[in-house]
Amino acid sequence: MFELSRLKKRARSVAVGMAASGMVIGNVASVAALNTSSLTLSDSRPGQGSVSYTFQSSGFDNGTSINCISLDFSVNADGSGGVPAGLITTSAALSGTSSLITPGSWTPSFAANGALDLTNGGGEAPAASGNLIYTGITNPNTDDTFFATISTYTNVDCSTGPTADTTVVAFATKDGTPVSLTVDPTLTFTCTGVAAAETVNGETTTHTSTGSSIDYLNDVTSAQEGVSAHDLAVTTNASGGWTVYIQHTGQLTNGNSDTIDNHSGTNLSPSAMANGTEGWGYTTEDTTLSAVGDGANRFGANEFAGFTTGAEEVVTDETGNTRVGHRVDVAGTTEAGTYTTNIVYTVVATF
Repeated sequence: MFELSRLKKRARSVAVGMAASGMVIGNVASVAALNTSSLTLSDSRPGQGSVSYTFQSSGFDNGTSINCISLDFSVNADGSGGVPAGLITTSAALSGTSSLITPGSWTPSFAANGALDLTNGGGEAPAASGNLIYTGITNPNTDDTFFATISTYTNVDCSTGPTADTTVVAFATKDGTPVSLTVDPTLTFTCTGVAAAETVNGETTTHTSTGSSIDYLNDVTSAQEGVSAHDLAVTTNASGGWTVYIQHTGQLTNGNSDTIDNHSGTNLSPSAMANGTEGWGYTTEDTTLSAVGDGANRFGANEFAGFTTGAEEVVTDETGNTRVGHRVDVAGTTEAGTYTTNIVYTVVATF
């Protein structure tokens, strides 16, 4: 005498329709009144552990008390081929949110891998439709389509007293699709002119600048300084921040090679400028420069650093516009002539 296997072999015609996601597959074949059946995996990747399997169906006979519900996994739709390689159900649990039955009234029997049996000695009529949620399952370890048979019985041995409420569903495992994204570095620097009679770090501008030029005309005398300014703004996606540096290409020089002295204050130790004393310098309203020299807020009101031909920090990681000022003073003995030079702003971003 041969003993029939746990999978209760039945002849079934099979038609598989795989969902693109590999997550939810509908009925393969139904030998009873169950319909709209599916098995949904919370994660369809092969070999993934701690996955929830949700069996959903309608069409159950809710007028008949049952004592066993079995969910058996197989390689083939007819129950043959054994348990899918890598599938582990022995650590599974029935979720208390399952709606087909009253979860607390049923006893799980999950010791045999690939077979999830639920028994109830007193019996319970299932809902006409609902779900069974099993947690803690490890997926089969290959990309493929597999099958699960749901059956109900009127005996706790999960073998005798089969009911008509049975169906086969297919499910698929599918490895994750790699996703990559490249974000190009961006850097935008704007230099905007400032009108006369505006303020910059305690000083009042005497001349209007543009984003590309400053002209003090012949208005600077030993009694009247010349003050101008620029509004600087940087937009970037640099993760390491950014800094604007300032320098000039050389001293203010006239056609006879006469020069105007650079102010004696430095970037690390700015100081005030005075009418009647030759000086050419810059200031900034940035209060967050690196804490060296006089400290982070080292450019106090009305304090300037003399221009140099080396790049020196003037704005760092500020949001929006930061105003940078320039001042020139002459003495009564400063030689006549038109003095020129160039201011250079350099932006360095760390990506």
